[in-house]
Amino acid sequence: MSETQLSTATLPNTKPHYHILDGLRGVAAIMVVWFHIFEAYATSHLDQNINHGYLAVDFFFILSGFVIGYAYDDRWGKMGIKEFIKRRVIRLHPMVVMGAVIGGIMFYFQGCSVWDVSTVTVLALFIATFINALLIPATPGTEVRGLGEMYPLNGPSWSLFFEYIGNVLYALFIHKFSTKALALLVFAAGCGLAAFAILGPYGDICAGFSLTGTEFTAGFLRLMFSFSAGLLLFRMFKPARVKGAFWICSLSIVVLLSVPRLGGAENLWMNGLYDTVCFALFFPLLVYLGASGKTTDKYTTRICNFLGDISYPLYMVHYPFIYLYYAWVKNEELTFWESFPGALGVVVGSIVLAYVCLRWYDIPVRKYLIGRFLKPKNSVKG
Repeated sequence: MSETQLSTATLPNTKPHYHILDGLRGVAAIMVVWFHIFEAYATSHLDQNINHGYLAVDFFFILSGFVIGYAYDDRWGKMGIKEFIKRRVIRLHPMVVMGAVIGGIMFYFQGCSVWDVSTVTVLALFIATFINALLIPATPGTEVRGLGEMYPLNGPSWSLFFEYIGNVLYALFIHKFSTKALALLVFAAGCGLAAFAILGPYGDICAGFSLTGTEFTAGFLRLMFSFSAGLLLFRMFKPARVKGAFWICSLSIVVLLSVPRLGGAENLWMNGLYDTVCFALFFPLLVYLGASGKTTDKYTTRICNFLGDISYPLYMVHYPFIYLYYAWVKNEELTFWESFPGALGVVVGSIVLAYVCLRWYDIPVRKYLIGRFLKPKNSVKG
């Protein structure tokens, strides 16, 4: 979510900020990193530890729909499609480029038995980096890792590809939908995604990162349900009083994403049903509770602000180091506990790198782009 997604809108200065939602986005992003760490020891979806970490992407999409509705639903009389798209590109794309560049720089250090980096020419790597930076999906001629990924240098970019699709559809059509029409869209997309989860080939919705028909369909359904559900939640939102919302929701996210695989290979539908309950019930509820709650002390506020600030950069820069960690584990035939210091280093190092990228790259670049392409100037805090 990448797995953001994790994107948020450039919020007008006059509107209050949902600090707890920021914090929850950061918690989910850290869980994604740990989910990817354990990919090095999994043989399939069935034995992956922190088994449901892939569902963080659906949580990110719901957050995105909610926040974009909050930031833009009441502004279409003053703002056209062109300005909206410019705002979204400025908010999202600098870190897309950074993730691609880091992935390209680290590629030749990631060689292992699963993918052979030595056969990839410098020219092919340059082309792969360039098209990843433009968020153009790789095709068989440009997919340098050989795993069929849309973005072989930085896997999580696939969710940004769908995020952009969602933003364009919102700008062209969805923002015009009545609440009833939006509810029908949510229902239809939810039925499609539930059918894929329960009756589909995987018994889960851990899909969307490839251009194959099945993968692309799953990714599109994940976007359409969760993004539209977040927007619908915003339009119907009436806050309740919730004490300790950040801590309650954070613990819930950790637990929901860590639940072991259900049903095994014999009963794939059981795990699909769990995924459905999460994306259709638990995640909207957590966003509702998080939006309803307020931070009541400066320490919780600081934690939420920090987690929110690093969440999107963390999602976009960590995966090249996952490739490196994966290769190290495979080449040295390490167990998790033998490689635990390295795993911890990947997590902590990715958080530090995310903060560095935010402070000295993402914020300055967005400030420049806003001053260059948007008038009047607006805050870049998202």
